[in-house]
Amino acid sequence: MLSPEFIELAKRVSNWGRWGDDDELGTLNLIDAAAVQRGAACVRTGKRFSLALRLDQHGPQVGGVPGRVNPLRTMIAINSQFAGTIDGFCSNDDVVTMGLQAATHWDALAHVSYSGQIYNGYPASTVTAETGASKCGIQRVTSLTTRGVLLDVARVLGVERLDPGYGITADDLDAAAELADVEVAPGDALLVRTGFIQLFKARDRNGYAAGHQPGLTMGTVRWFRDRDVAAVATDTFTFEVWPPEDDNLLLPVHLLHLRDMGLTQGQNFDLEALSRDCADDGAYAFLLEASPLPFTGGCGSPVNPVAVK
Repeated sequence: MLSPEFIELAKRVSNWGRWGDDDELGTLNLIDAAAVQRGAACVRTGKRFSLALRLDQHGPQVGGVPGRVNPLRTMIAINSQFAGTIDGFCSNDDVVTMGLQAATHWDALAHVSYSGQIYNGYPASTVTAETGASKCGIQRVTSLTTRGVLLDVARVLGVERLDPGYGITADDLDAAAELADVEVAPGDALLVRTGFIQLFKARDRNGYAAGHQPGLTMGTVRWFRDRDVAAVATDTFTFEVWPPEDDNLLLPVHLLHLRDMGLTQGQNFDLEALSRDCADDGAYAFLLEASPLPFTGGCGSPVNPVAVK
Protein backbone atom coordinates (compact mmCIF):
# COMPACT_ATOMS: atom_id res chain seq x y z
CA MET A 1 0.00 0.00 0.00
CA LEU A 2 1.35 3.42 -0.94
CA SER A 3 1.97 5.70 2.02
CA PRO A 4 0.60 9.25 2.17
CA GLU A 5 4.19 10.51 2.13
CA PHE A 6 4.92 8.62 -1.09
CA ILE A 7 1.74 9.87 -2.76
CA GLU A 8 2.50 13.48 -1.82
CA LEU A 9 6.08 13.22 -3.09
CA ALA A 10 4.91 11.66 -6.34
CA LYS A 11 2.59 14.62 -6.93
CA ARG A 12 5.32 17.15 -6.20
CA VAL A 13 7.90 15.65 -8.58
CA SER A 14 5.55 14.55 -11.37
CA ASN A 15 6.38 15.65 -14.91
CA TRP A 16 3.18 14.29 -16.47
CA GLY A 17 2.01 16.63 -19.22
CA ARG A 18 5.03 18.92 -18.91
CA TRP A 19 6.15 18.15 -22.47
CA GLY A 20 2.69 17.34 -23.79
CA ASP A 21 0.12 14.63 -23.26
CA ASP A 22 1.80 12.43 -25.90
CA ASP A 23 5.32 12.68 -24.44
CA GLU A 24 7.31 9.43 -24.05
CA LEU A 25 10.80 10.82 -23.31
CA GLY A 26 10.40 12.46 -19.93
CA THR A 27 13.43 14.32 -18.62
CA LEU A 28 15.49 13.48 -21.70
CA ASN A 29 13.57 16.39 -23.26
CA LEU A 30 15.87 18.56 -21.16
CA ILE A 31 18.89 17.61 -23.27
CA ASP A 32 18.89 20.52 -25.68
CA ALA A 33 21.65 21.93 -27.87
CA ALA A 34 23.01 23.95 -24.94
CA ALA A 35 23.37 20.82 -22.79
CA VAL A 36 25.30 19.04 -25.54
CA GLN A 37 27.52 22.08 -26.13
CA ARG A 38 28.16 22.27 -22.40
CA GLY A 39 29.34 18.67 -22.49
CA ALA A 40 31.49 19.21 -25.56
CA ALA A 41 33.15 22.18 -23.86
CA CYS A 42 34.41 19.80 -21.15
CA VAL A 43 36.60 17.90 -23.62
CA ARG A 44 40.18 19.02 -23.04
CA THR A 45 42.51 16.01 -23.35
CA GLY A 46 40.54 13.53 -25.44
CA LYS A 47 40.80 10.87 -22.72
CA ARG A 48 38.00 8.31 -22.98
CA PHE A 49 36.57 6.03 -20.33
CA SER A 50 34.20 3.18 -21.06
CA LEU A 51 31.82 2.70 -18.13
CA ALA A 52 30.45 -0.67 -19.29
CA LEU A 53 30.77 -4.15 -17.86
CA ARG A 54 31.72 -6.92 -20.26
CA LEU A 55 28.85 -8.87 -21.78
CA ASP A 56 29.37 -12.52 -20.91
CA GLN A 57 28.14 -15.33 -18.69
CA HIS A 58 30.02 -13.89 -15.71
CA GLY A 59 27.78 -10.83 -15.47
CA PRO A 60 25.94 -9.55 -12.39
CA GLN A 61 22.77 -11.63 -12.85
CA VAL A 62 22.83 -14.29 -10.12
CA GLY A 63 19.16 -15.25 -10.10
CA GLY A 64 17.71 -12.43 -8.03
CA VAL A 65 15.53 -11.26 -10.93
CA PRO A 66 13.77 -14.33 -12.37
CA GLY A 67 14.29 -14.77 -16.10
CA ARG A 68 16.90 -12.01 -16.43
CA VAL A 69 19.90 -13.85 -17.81
CA ASN A 70 23.51 -12.95 -18.43
CA PRO A 71 24.49 -12.84 -22.12
CA LEU A 72 24.80 -16.24 -23.78
CA ARG A 73 26.70 -15.98 -27.06
CA THR A 74 26.67 -18.90 -29.49
CA MET A 75 28.37 -19.44 -32.85
CA ILE A 76 26.10 -20.13 -35.82
CA ALA A 77 28.82 -20.13 -38.49
CA ILE A 78 32.48 -21.03 -38.05
CA ASN A 79 34.81 -20.54 -41.00
CA SER A 80 31.82 -21.06 -43.25
CA GLN A 81 32.82 -20.84 -46.92
CA PHE A 82 30.67 -18.82 -49.32
CA ALA A 83 29.56 -20.87 -52.32
CA GLY A 84 31.15 -19.81 -55.60
CA THR A 85 33.85 -17.65 -54.03
CA ILE A 86 37.59 -17.97 -54.54
CA ASP A 87 40.60 -18.04 -52.24
CA GLY A 88 38.65 -19.74 -49.44
CA PHE A 89 36.62 -16.68 -48.37
CA CYS A 90 34.93 -17.73 -45.08
CA SER A 91 32.87 -16.00 -42.44
CA ASN A 92 32.04 -16.35 -38.75
CA ASP A 93 28.67 -15.39 -37.26
CA ASP A 94 27.22 -15.54 -33.78
CA VAL A 95 23.98 -14.83 -31.93
CA VAL A 96 23.28 -13.73 -28.38
CA THR A 97 20.49 -14.26 -25.85
CA MET A 98 20.40 -11.93 -22.87
CA GLY A 99 18.28 -9.78 -20.61
CA LEU A 100 18.26 -6.21 -21.86
CA GLN A 101 18.96 -5.13 -18.27
CA ALA A 102 21.60 -7.83 -17.72
CA ALA A 103 24.71 -5.67 -17.34
CA THR A 104 25.37 -1.94 -17.82
CA HIS A 105 22.02 -0.59 -19.01
CA TRP A 106 19.39 2.10 -19.08
CA ASP A 107 15.85 1.37 -17.92
CA ALA A 108 13.11 2.57 -20.27
CA LEU A 109 10.29 4.59 -18.76
CA ALA A 110 8.03 1.59 -19.38
CA HIS A 111 10.14 -0.54 -17.03
CA VAL A 112 7.88 -0.02 -13.99
CA SER A 113 4.30 0.95 -13.22
CA TYR A 114 1.95 1.31 -10.29
CA SER A 115 -1.78 1.98 -9.97
CA GLY A 116 -2.13 0.69 -13.51
CA GLN A 117 -0.07 3.44 -15.16
CA ILE A 118 3.41 4.09 -16.54
CA TYR A 119 4.96 7.51 -17.20
CA ASN A 120 2.69 10.33 -18.39
CA GLY A 121 -0.47 8.38 -17.54
CA TYR A 122 -0.23 5.73 -20.23
CA PRO A 123 -1.95 2.50 -19.19
CA ALA A 124 0.31 -0.27 -17.94
CA SER A 125 -1.56 -2.47 -20.42
CA THR A 126 0.38 -0.78 -23.25
CA VAL A 127 3.17 -3.26 -22.42
CA THR A 128 2.24 -6.63 -23.94
CA ALA A 129 3.88 -9.89 -24.92
CA GLU A 130 3.30 -9.13 -28.60
CA THR A 131 4.65 -5.58 -28.78
CA GLY A 132 6.68 -5.10 -25.63
CA ALA A 133 6.42 -1.46 -24.60
CA SER A 134 4.25 0.20 -27.22
CA LYS A 135 4.55 3.40 -25.15
CA CYS A 136 7.72 4.74 -23.52
CA GLY A 137 9.89 1.97 -25.02
CA ILE A 138 13.65 2.39 -25.18
CA GLN A 139 13.57 2.98 -28.95
CA ARG A 140 12.14 6.43 -28.22
CA VAL A 141 15.59 7.43 -26.94
CA THR A 142 17.43 8.13 -30.19
CA SER A 143 20.33 9.87 -28.44
CA LEU A 144 21.60 10.27 -24.92
CA THR A 145 24.54 12.62 -25.35
CA THR A 146 25.04 15.48 -22.91
CA ARG A 147 27.26 16.81 -20.16
CA GLY A 148 27.94 14.13 -17.59
CA VAL A 149 28.91 14.87 -13.99
CA LEU A 150 30.44 12.37 -11.58
CA LEU A 151 29.09 12.64 -8.05
CA ASP A 152 31.66 10.62 -6.13
CA VAL A 153 29.81 9.99 -2.88
CA ALA A 154 32.28 7.34 -1.72
CA ARG A 155 35.24 9.70 -2.14
CA VAL A 156 33.56 12.64 -0.45
CA LEU A 157 32.74 10.40 2.53
CA GLY A 158 36.34 9.19 2.66
CA VAL A 159 35.70 5.50 1.98
CA GLU A 160 36.69 3.05 -0.75
CA ARG A 161 33.07 1.97 -1.08
CA LEU A 162 29.87 2.63 0.79
CA ASP A 163 28.68 0.04 3.26
CA PRO A 164 25.92 -2.39 2.25
CA GLY A 165 22.57 -0.81 3.06
CA TYR A 166 23.91 2.76 3.21
CA GLY A 167 21.23 5.22 2.09
CA ILE A 168 22.57 8.16 0.08
CA THR A 169 21.02 11.45 1.19
CA ALA A 170 20.50 14.81 -0.49
CA ASP A 171 23.28 16.16 1.76
CA ASP A 172 25.62 13.51 0.34
CA LEU A 173 24.78 14.65 -3.19
CA ASP A 174 25.38 18.27 -2.21
CA ALA A 175 28.78 17.35 -0.78
CA ALA A 176 29.71 15.38 -3.90
CA ALA A 177 28.69 18.29 -6.16
CA GLU A 178 30.80 20.61 -4.00
CA LEU A 179 33.77 18.23 -4.33
CA ALA A 180 33.27 18.24 -8.09
CA ASP A 181 33.04 22.06 -8.08
CA VAL A 182 30.20 21.75 -10.58
CA GLU A 183 26.80 23.40 -10.56
CA VAL A 184 24.37 20.81 -11.85
CA ALA A 185 22.41 22.25 -14.78
CA PRO A 186 19.18 21.20 -16.53
CA GLY A 187 19.87 18.43 -19.02
CA ASP A 188 22.93 17.02 -17.23
CA ALA A 189 23.33 13.28 -16.71
CA LEU A 190 24.62 12.40 -13.26
CA LEU A 191 26.74 9.37 -12.39
CA VAL A 192 26.56 8.54 -8.69
CA ARG A 193 29.54 6.54 -7.43
CA THR A 194 29.29 4.30 -4.38
CA GLY A 195 32.36 2.18 -5.13
CA PHE A 196 30.24 -0.92 -4.58
CA ILE A 197 31.02 -2.30 -8.04
CA GLN A 198 34.47 -3.11 -6.67
CA LEU A 199 32.90 -6.30 -5.30
CA PHE A 200 31.81 -7.37 -8.77
CA LYS A 201 35.22 -6.54 -10.23
CA ALA A 202 36.75 -8.71 -7.51
CA ARG A 203 34.46 -11.55 -8.71
CA ASP A 204 32.22 -11.42 -5.66
CA ARG A 205 29.06 -11.47 -7.76
CA ASN A 206 26.78 -12.50 -4.91
CA GLY A 207 28.17 -9.84 -2.62
CA TYR A 208 27.54 -7.27 -5.32
CA ALA A 209 24.10 -8.31 -6.54
CA ALA A 210 22.44 -10.62 -4.01
CA GLY A 211 22.81 -8.88 -0.67
CA HIS A 212 22.32 -5.52 0.98
CA GLN A 213 23.44 -2.60 -1.18
CA PRO A 214 24.05 1.12 -0.84
CA GLY A 215 21.99 3.40 -3.00
CA LEU A 216 19.79 6.43 -3.45
CA THR A 217 16.93 7.13 -1.06
CA MET A 218 13.52 8.75 -1.43
CA GLY A 219 15.06 11.82 0.18
CA THR A 220 17.11 12.43 -2.98
CA VAL A 221 14.17 12.41 -5.42
CA ARG A 222 13.33 16.11 -5.06
CA TRP A 223 17.05 16.93 -5.35
CA PHE A 224 17.10 15.53 -8.90
CA ARG A 225 13.72 17.08 -9.76
CA ASP A 226 14.70 20.53 -8.50
CA ARG A 227 17.81 20.50 -10.73
CA ASP A 228 16.02 19.13 -13.80
CA VAL A 229 18.50 16.28 -14.23
CA ALA A 230 18.06 14.38 -17.51
CA ALA A 231 19.32 10.94 -16.43
CA VAL A 232 20.93 9.27 -13.41
CA ALA A 233 23.09 6.15 -13.24
CA THR A 234 24.83 4.34 -10.41
CA ASP A 235 27.50 1.68 -9.97
CA THR A 236 25.16 -0.69 -8.15
CA PHE A 237 22.76 -3.49 -9.05
CA THR A 238 19.59 -2.07 -7.50
CA PHE A 239 20.24 1.65 -8.07
CA GLU A 240 18.54 2.52 -4.80
CA VAL A 241 19.29 1.42 -1.26
CA TRP A 242 18.51 -2.21 -0.45
CA PRO A 243 16.74 -3.39 1.68
CA PRO A 244 14.08 -0.75 1.03
CA GLU A 245 13.64 2.14 3.43
CA ASP A 246 10.02 1.06 3.97
CA ASP A 247 9.11 -2.64 3.98
CA ASN A 248 5.80 -1.73 2.32
CA LEU A 249 7.43 0.12 -0.59
CA LEU A 250 9.46 -2.01 -2.97
CA LEU A 251 11.91 0.07 -5.06
CA PRO A 252 10.16 3.40 -4.45
CA VAL A 253 12.89 5.44 -6.15
CA HIS A 254 12.35 3.42 -9.34
CA LEU A 255 8.65 4.23 -9.18
CA LEU A 256 9.14 7.93 -8.53
CA HIS A 257 11.87 8.38 -11.14
CA LEU A 258 10.58 6.30 -14.00
CA ARG A 259 6.80 6.43 -13.52
CA ASP A 260 6.29 9.91 -12.07
CA MET A 261 9.24 12.04 -13.14
CA GLY A 262 10.05 10.27 -16.40
CA LEU A 263 13.70 10.24 -15.28
CA THR A 264 15.82 7.66 -17.11
CA GLN A 265 17.80 5.38 -14.76
CA GLY A 266 20.99 3.41 -15.34
CA GLN A 267 22.56 0.60 -13.33
CA ASN A 268 25.85 -1.31 -13.22
CA PHE A 269 27.97 1.57 -14.54
CA ASP A 270 31.67 0.99 -13.86
CA LEU A 271 32.88 4.35 -12.53
CA GLU A 272 36.18 3.24 -10.99
CA ALA A 273 38.72 4.36 -13.63
CA LEU A 274 36.78 7.55 -14.29
CA SER A 275 36.68 8.40 -10.59
CA ARG A 276 40.44 7.99 -10.23
CA ASP A 277 41.06 10.29 -13.16
CA CYS A 278 38.60 12.87 -11.87
CA ALA A 279 40.35 12.84 -8.49
CA ASP A 280 43.74 13.26 -10.21
CA ASP A 281 42.87 16.23 -12.43
CA GLY A 282 39.96 17.72 -10.46
CA ALA A 283 37.68 17.67 -13.53
CA TYR A 284 34.41 15.91 -12.69
CA ALA A 285 32.42 17.03 -15.75
CA PHE A 286 32.77 15.52 -19.22
CA LEU A 287 30.99 14.73 -22.44
CA LEU A 288 28.89 11.60 -21.94
CA GLU A 289 27.80 9.53 -24.94
CA ALA A 290 25.48 6.82 -23.65
CA SER A 291 22.83 6.23 -26.30
CA PRO A 292 20.89 2.97 -25.87
CA LEU A 293 20.36 0.39 -28.59
CA PRO A 294 17.02 1.00 -30.35
CA PHE A 295 15.21 -2.20 -29.41
CA THR A 296 11.63 -1.63 -30.54
CA GLY A 297 9.36 -2.12 -27.54
CA GLY A 298 12.32 -2.62 -25.23
CA CYS A 299 11.89 -2.00 -21.49
CA GLY A 300 15.61 -1.34 -21.25
CA SER A 301 18.81 -1.55 -23.24
CA PRO A 302 22.44 -2.50 -22.76
CA VAL A 303 24.79 0.42 -23.27
CA ASN A 304 28.50 1.15 -23.53
CA PRO A 305 28.65 4.62 -21.95
CA VAL A 306 31.78 6.58 -22.82
CA ALA A 307 32.96 9.61 -20.84
CA VAL A 308 35.24 11.94 -22.82
CA LYS A 309 37.38 14.45 -20.92
